[in-house]
Amino acid sequence: MTDARAAAAAVVDPEIRVITIDELGILRAVDEEPDTGRVVVTITPTYTGCPAMDVIREDIRRALAAAGHPDAEVRTVYHPAWSTDWISEAGRAKLAAAGIAPPAPRGDDTVVPLTLAVRCPRCGSPETTQISRFGSTACKALWRCRSCSEPFDHLKAL
Repeated sequence: MTDARAAAAAVVDPEIRVITIDELGILRAVDEEPDTGRVVVTITPTYTGCPAMDVIREDIRRALAAAGHPDAEVRTVYHPAWSTDWISEAGRAKLAAAGIAPPAPRGDDTVVPLTLAVRCPRCGSPETTQISRFGSTACKALWRCRSCSEPFDHLKAL
């Protein structure tokens, strides 16, 4: 991993502070132009209109400048669209440890996912109920565990 890649990969998601943009799957590529050494970073938002993208772009630029790449370019691409399948195993574990239920892998795109139950990230019980389709951010839903009575966010499968 180059120093530029490592610097960009270490940027933390501003809405879910326990996971990096690399673990979340937002970071698509970090390329260094051989002739100039200029760094070009490619990212994909979790959904179109995600309000965190301006902060993420600025955090990437700041991290790259600190790593010796002051003229970095950050490009945003929308195709292919981000998928929760891009969240790494380490990222899923960090979400669960922070009390956010990670989405199940989508797998086959011909099947429409239907979330009937979400395991509680605190006690592991499948006895949960959705309180609201929208949680602390638009990409999360608010659930409550009927076993331990704790509320928790669930990252929506996309």
